[in-house]
Amino acid sequence: MNLKDKHKKIIAGAAIASIFIGSSVSAAYTLIAGPKGDGTGVATNGWELTPAGKQVKLGSFPIGGALSPDGKYLVVSNAGVGPQTLQVIDTENQVITQTISYEWPEAVYLGAAFSPDGKTFYVSAGGNNKIRVFDFSNGKLTERESIAMKKDKKTEFYPAGISISPNGDYLYAANNVDHSVSKINLSTKQITAISSVGKSPYAAVLSTDGSELYVSNWGESSLTVLNTKDLTVKKTIPVGLHPNAIAVNPIDGSIYAANSDSDEISIIDAKKLKVKDTVSLSPYRGAPTGSQPDALTVSTDGKTLYAANAGNNDVAVIQLGHKPKVKGLIPTGWYPTGIYLSKDNKGMFVLNAKGLGAGPNNKSHEWLGNMIKGSMSFINVPDPTQLKKYTKQTEKNNKVKEAENNTWWQSQKEDEHSFPIPRFAGKGKSPIKHVIYVIKENQTYDQIFGDLEQGNGDSSLAIYGKDITPNHHKLAKQFVTLDNFYADAEVSADGHNWTTAGKANDYVQKNWLANYAGLNRDYDFDGGGGGSKLDEAPYTRSKEGYIWDVAMKAGLSFRNYGEFAYKYDPESKTYFPNNPGTTDFGGNYDPKYPSWDLDISDIDRYKEWEKEFKQYEKNENLPSFEVVYLPNDHTGGSKWGPEEIVAQNDHALGKLVDTVSHSKYWKDTAIFVVEDDAQGGVDHVDAHRSVALAISPYTQISKVDSTFYDTPSVLRTMELILGLKPMTQYESAAIPLFNSFTADPKFTPYNFERTKYWTEDGNEQNPTAETKAAAISGASIYPNDMDFSRPDSVDRKKLNRENWKMIKGYYPRIKQENNQK
Repeated sequence: MNLKDKHKKIIAGAAIASIFIGSSVSAAYTLIAGPKGDGTGVATNGWELTPAGKQVKLGSFPIGGALSPDGKYLVVSNAGVGPQTLQVIDTENQVITQTISYEWPEAVYLGAAFSPDGKTFYVSAGGNNKIRVFDFSNGKLTERESIAMKKDKKTEFYPAGISISPNGDYLYAANNVDHSVSKINLSTKQITAISSVGKSPYAAVLSTDGSELYVSNWGESSLTVLNTKDLTVKKTIPVGLHPNAIAVNPIDGSIYAANSDSDEISIIDAKKLKVKDTVSLSPYRGAPTGSQPDALTVSTDGKTLYAANAGNNDVAVIQLGHKPKVKGLIPTGWYPTGIYLSKDNKGMFVLNAKGLGAGPNNKSHEWLGNMIKGSMSFINVPDPTQLKKYTKQTEKNNKVKEAENNTWWQSQKEDEHSFPIPRFAGKGKSPIKHVIYVIKENQTYDQIFGDLEQGNGDSSLAIYGKDITPNHHKLAKQFVTLDNFYADAEVSADGHNWTTAGKANDYVQKNWLANYAGLNRDYDFDGGGGGSKLDEAPYTRSKEGYIWDVAMKAGLSFRNYGEFAYKYDPESKTYFPNNPGTTDFGGNYDPKYPSWDLDISDIDRYKEWEKEFKQYEKNENLPSFEVVYLPNDHTGGSKWGPEEIVAQNDHALGKLVDTVSHSKYWKDTAIFVVEDDAQGGVDHVDAHRSVALAISPYTQISKVDSTFYDTPSVLRTMELILGLKPMTQYESAAIPLFNSFTADPKFTPYNFERTKYWTEDGNEQNPTAETKAAAISGASIYPNDMDFSRPDSVDRKKLNRENWKMIKGYYPRIKQENNQK
């Protein structure tokens, strides 16, 4: 049996893989991400997906919905990249009865509501700046004229959450971009009042009698209470960080707000308009954030609150009363975004935005950003015995015990003190004193490493193989090959948050889709701000901040090169942070280091980094932690040529490692390399599987490490080396790269490999893009209107296809696949 056949057999059977740590050998399961054939799946962080109840596949990213007053139908809004859809689900027969599709530029968003008589349905249309209106009869929607959201030609409302008055006369909408709410007369379809609230309002929910409107300010930490008669603000109530969903108790009127970035529910007294209690949704005592609650509903008797934890893939069952507490957890699909109860409160309907994940895309060549389908779970409300079983399953899925008790350590006890990765943050010293973190753009494992002699690759997919990326290949073979590593993000918008903060918060998860679909949403995700329509509030910043914030808080020296610093001042010829309100790196960044700009070579980026590195070496003051952005493997059209620009990126990385390994700092430095996401191509294991490298004298083992790793695994490894605590639950539960390290270092330096595209000093030679273009009969190569002004501002699906055509000479024959059988 050859090596690749053996490896495939191991993965297919989830068998035991040998793990080497120091001198000891132990074992661990080897998993792969994606849907399985039995109705379960594995998320990109290795957490298992075992959704309770019956599952029905929905469209792309179900984000919201509304249950008809008689409880017979649920209308779901699918707000993925496109086409976006509305789907009507028969709750009794558990089937989809109607799907309405919206092609660009038409859109839907998260707000949905029925009129009190159930004859009219409304849904917010986000970037279309309107409310869609439908007649509803016998389970069928018939669209009528929409309600235009207008104040003047310049104002963008971007309606989000909506509610209908008890008498059916008025609609209230949270205007997400305008930081306001509107009151709309449904007879005249005119806005009768507008009132400013907090940043980026999400939900607009009425009190039980309809006299008050409660609005969650997603972009800050507050809830606004307004008088519905004239929309005057009665009070602004401080709550947790980035509240989104709101629910109202039908018995006593208590208000519940889900605080998505502080993992808690604020319980507000309806009379005093003051927080009277808080319920933590942390999975264990002392857990960092990551539960990310984003949907709420209350039982009709007012005794039970249900909260969807999008980050934990579960629904928390909360007992209300004198001392509210979480009674148990129900496992769901990936990233639940909606929860609804049947009329008799015996059934539960849960929307799962990411269903069971992606799976491979080597046959379909589908773009990762749009290949994941959502799902709906039909669950019987569990009795105490069943709830206990569900809770155990959820904790098993999410590796709660391992995270809480730090039981990932697999070595023998005697290895603990000599191993370069300490077991506990701040306890034990690592011989590694300097960490360099290189962040790149968008490649899958197979596109780079498919042709590696070792590891689980598909050589037919290696369009940037060893001839184009000789340094990547040499580094993987000389140090360690990570062939089961996954980027947790779908695209760069959430990718740069995963790579620097250990998660992408709810604001990012729900808003990047409209931006990538070209639906009038600004790109304000890499550090927040920078958009023309949205202000620069730190919407994307979670409670802990970014890894450099944690490092600097711990007293470590830090330097940033290009990450979150896309803004350019042409007069001073310097770069500066996207949004200082979100992060300013403590001023510790190189303003001369080019950030995103494909006209600038990664080789020139390396040279700028090298200038400072040489100074640090001379002065013996290399920072403990550096972040280095090398973005050009993103590729960018025929102007650069896909092979040439990826080879350029390879050249820069090889030079960086060569420089460090021939310096005085090699003996105590580790370099970690990741892609922010894997959307740039195809992979035969899972579309999220990506490129990662661990480079150090302590990883010079020349072995394949097939342990299930993801982006938080790399962050956790760096944190343990630097003595830092994890920022998120994903890092706490992630397996650090223990199996890639050894206690017996080899100090052999790395020697740079020149590609055929670039000379030793970084000048281009042997350009091939235009000659290949001319050779392809009828090739349209890259349209001139492709926008490369920001990461992923181009149509990534189109770019991927064109790259393939440029290199292979043909478009792949597309086979449509059912990714979730």
